[in-house]
Amino acid sequence: MSQLDYVVSEKISLKNHPNFNEAWLQDKIAENPKILGLGELEVIDRERKQKNGRLDLLLANFEEETRFEVELMLGQTDESHIIRTIEYWDIERKRYPQYDHCAVLIAENVTSRFLNVLSLFNGHIPMIIIQLDALKINNQITLNFTKVMDRFQLRKDDETETRLIETDRNYWNTRATKKLLQWQMIF
Repeated sequence: MSQLDYVVSEKISLKNHPNFNEAWLQDKIAENPKILGLGELEVIDRERKQKNGRLDLLLANFEEETRFEVELMLGQTDESHIIRTIEYWDIERKRYPQYDHCAVLIAENVTSRFLNVLSLFNGHIPMIIIQLDALKINNQITLNFTKVMDRFQLRKDDETETRLIETDRNYWNTRATKKLLQWQMIF
């Protein structure tokens, strides 16, 4: 195996860079959805029209019958993108209930304030939050996607085993109160 050379990278802001924008980022993700680190995904749609806007990317893992409603945000997370992410997820899950759906928010800067709030939703709304770092290395750019909040599902209570028990007068005499037994004798 050949030795790797160390190179210094410089973090850049896509939001503030003149050559990059959200459409460029969508293109890169659509070319290779695996870069998100969410598995074997395929693009179903881009800029899917919704009631109050457009869903940036609709991705799917066809093997697991899962759909990912992806909202992209250059810069720092804000309330409107969080609400949009949840709204688009809700619209798609109601439209296609046969699939498992997950809301995905990708932002360049996920602030701890919003991460705390989003973690309160997680478990009720399947959600993944990804922080995007654009890195300049020499005269090239690379994108690094880091999951800062993963999907969390509330656990289902253990199913209790049901067993059939034969009940008779003796069984109830040992378990019921005398008052209840006297009341039953009236009927």
